[in-house]
Amino acid sequence: MSDAKQSKYSEAGVDIDKGNAFVHGIKDIVASTHQPGVLNDIGGFSSLFSINTDNYKQPVLVTSTDGVGTKLDIAKRCNKHDTIGIDLVAMCVNDIIAGGAKPLCFLDYYSVGKLELDVATEVVKGIAEGCIQSQCSLVGGETAEMPGLYKAGDYDLAGFVVGIGDRDDLIDGSEISVGNKIIGLKSSGLHSNGFSLVRKICFTDHDYNVDEYIEELGCALGDELLQPTKIYVQSVLSVLKSFKLNGIVHNTGGGFIDNIPRILPSGCKAEIFTSRWEVPPIFEFLAKKGNVPQEEMYRTFNMGIGLMIAVDNDKVEDIVHLFQAHGEDASVIGEITSQEDGEEQVNLLFE
Repeated sequence: MSDAKQSKYSEAGVDIDKGNAFVHGIKDIVASTHQPGVLNDIGGFSSLFSINTDNYKQPVLVTSTDGVGTKLDIAKRCNKHDTIGIDLVAMCVNDIIAGGAKPLCFLDYYSVGKLELDVATEVVKGIAEGCIQSQCSLVGGETAEMPGLYKAGDYDLAGFVVGIGDRDDLIDGSEISVGNKIIGLKSSGLHSNGFSLVRKICFTDHDYNVDEYIEELGCALGDELLQPTKIYVQSVLSVLKSFKLNGIVHNTGGGFIDNIPRILPSGCKAEIFTSRWEVPPIFEFLAKKGNVPQEEMYRTFNMGIGLMIAVDNDKVEDIVHLFQAHGEDASVIGEITSQEDGEEQVNLLFE
C-alpha cells in the first residue's frame, strides 16, 4: 500500500455535504413557487413539467436566458442578497413576455468559490419571490463550487426560463405600422443593466459608500441601486386577454437606441418624446456625477421606462387605462412614423 497522503474533494475546496445540505434546506422555498404542471421535487437529475395545451391551437415553447451582470457587486457591497434573485427572474421572464408568452418554469445556475449557506439561501429566496411574482415555477438549478475561480464572497448567477404561447398570438413586431402609439411602462429604477458604468461613476470616479445617504435619492445609495427589476408578466398577460399588442420592447442593455429597432419593421421609425414621463432621480444623479452625455444615458439605461408597447392608435387610451388598473404607471411616450432613407429607426425628442 502506498504511503502517499490521501486526498479528499473537500480539501480541494468542494464540500459535497454542504451542497447536499443546501439543496435540502431550500426545498420548501422552491416548492412555494410550484404551479400546476410540476411533476417532481428538486434533487433529481432533471425536472419534469407537464404542459396543458388545451388553450393553445399551435403551442410554441418560448425560451430565454440571462443574468444580472455586475449588479452582483452591489449586492456584495451591501451584504444584501435577498433581492438579486428577483432581478434574475425578471430579466428572463420580461424577455419572453415581450413575445407574448406565458412563463412556465425557471431554472437557475449559482456558481461560487466557497458555498456560504446563508448567502445562497437568501439568493434562492429572491429567485422564488421572482417566480411567485411571475407565476412561474422554480423547478431546478445547479449550484457549483469552483474554488480558485472566484474571490472570497463572489458568486455568479444565470437564469433560464421556458414559456408557452400560441403560434398565432406570439408578438414579434411584424404588425407594427405607421400611426401606432407607443405606451411606456415605468421601471422600478435601474433594473439590471448599466452597472459597469454605475460602479465606475460611484466607486471609481467618486468614493461613495453604499451606506451613504444621498439627498437627491432620498435614501442610501445601496438601497437605490439594489431596487429589484420590475416584473411585467401579470399585467401584460391580463391586457392581452382584451387587446392586441403589436410589439413589445424590454428596455434593457442598449436602452432606447438599440432595443426598439429589434422589433421595428422596415420603413418604420419610433419617435420618443422624453418629456412625457418623469425620469427618476437616480438617472439624473448618474448623469451629473459621471458627466454622461444625454444620448449615452438613453443608450445605456432605461431612464425610467422598463417596457415599451406599440398599439393601434384607436385603442391606446383603453389600453393605457387597463394597464393602470393593473397597477402599472403607464403613459403614451411616442409614436411610429415613416422612416425615410438614411434615417435612424429611433428619434429621441428632447423637448
